[in-house]
Amino acid sequence: GMGTMPHALVGYAGSTLRAAQLYVETHPQDNLTVLVDYFGREYSDTLEICRWWYNDYLPQDKSGLRQLSIRLDTHGERYAEGLNFEKSVEIIVNWLHMPNEYEAVRYVMGEEAYDADTLNIVKDRVRRVLFGTGVSVAATIQMRQTLDAQLAQLQTTNAAKLDEMRATVDEKLQTTLQARLGAGFKQVADQLEQVHKGLGEMQTLAQGVGDLKHLLTNVKTRGIFGEAQLASLLEQVFVSEQYAAQVATRPGSRNVVDFAIKLPGKSDDGAPLWLPIDAKFPNEDYERLLDAQGRAHAADAADAGKALELRIRLEAKSISEKYVEPPYTTDFAILFLPTEGLYAEVLRRPGLMEALQREHRVTLAGPTTLLAMLSSLQMGFRTLALEKRSSEVWQVLGAVKTEFGKFGDVLSKVKSQTETVLKTLDGAEVRSRAMGRALKKVESLPESQVAALIPQDKDFDSDAGGSLL
Repeated sequence: GMGTMPHALVGYAGSTLRAAQLYVETHPQDNLTVLVDYFGREYSDTLEICRWWYNDYLPQDKSGLRQLSIRLDTHGERYAEGLNFEKSVEIIVNWLHMPNEYEAVRYVMGEEAYDADTLNIVKDRVRRVLFGTGVSVAATIQMRQTLDAQLAQLQTTNAAKLDEMRATVDEKLQTTLQARLGAGFKQVADQLEQVHKGLGEMQTLAQGVGDLKHLLTNVKTRGIFGEAQLASLLEQVFVSEQYAAQVATRPGSRNVVDFAIKLPGKSDDGAPLWLPIDAKFPNEDYERLLDAQGRAHAADAADAGKALELRIRLEAKSISEKYVEPPYTTDFAILFLPTEGLYAEVLRRPGLMEALQREHRVTLAGPTTLLAMLSSLQMGFRTLALEKRSSEVWQVLGAVKTEFGKFGDVLSKVKSQTETVLKTLDGAEVRSRAMGRALKKVESLPESQVAALIPQDKDFDSDAGGSLL
């Protein structure tokens, strides 16, 4: 979060206190959130930070606006400082005023839920939350009690110092001194309130992580998660007409694949050619493998890896038998793994991907790999569309060429007729010059006499004038 120092800074500084001091020096305007789990001294480091903050730093901070918060982020493989199972049970029992751990669990779950859980599944989870390792309820209560005790000690110390100051200061400065002390106590209370608020947010976050883990333990919910992610990737690349959901790719079969892509080309009966894509999320086997690797247990990691590989092989075989049916589909299908970590772990299995392609005609794909595949398919679709349009354009050009030949014939006929007219006009011009030479010796009459001898035809003159214009 904003203002939280990185774990690397704590390791570099050598102590949590020194890391906090370095962070304050580097970011003088930011609030400070201290990680106290790095060295496994959650409560000791918290008290050391608080003493430095309120005794040394705050008196020098003129703005008085910076806030201190503590982040408890103990990993789930160990207890917080000074805690074990018995101590955690004691803290919860005293806090709830219960006689023992079983009554505490019963109180938290409620009578009806407690009696209904005959397999102790929920009870064990509640015990881990209350008394378990990592950021448990007991660890959080211990942090709060530790801070409350430190606050009480701080208040007692400040009260003693205040009494000494009252005895030594002048009476005229007493009012000002009291105002400053009041402001200081208010600031301390505000800072502790922020600490308590931060602890509450951490509890909420821990509960949210637990809810997410519980959600992913449900097979149907995991399936919906995988299908939703697969649908999102398809929507990014294709339009809705290029793929379909819940398709029975084999004729007469009731088994429907999660999604299928419509490839170019159709069968004899007009049905599209499908590329099946099915999402699988074997989370239990993957979680067991991660847990074994986290504990550095080689035997358990090997067994979990074999179980994961067997599960992937069974899923690939099921996809091949249910959804692959050439010529109605492609001769292969895609098995989609919705997380990159799971996909990378499956690829680490020697020869697994090649065996799936050879034996079951199934190709594995993670989110990034599938997006690249879909993008390649989309580019292929566009290339085919361009080739189809190019063929249509070529046909249009062929038709234009035929019509252009006919147009040339028409132009030839027009040229022939035009040459005939020109020859006729040339003959008329020759006859006109001959008549002019014959009339050359005849005297021309004035315009007035011409008009009297040869009446004018107005319609003819107007048509001749218009054509000339």
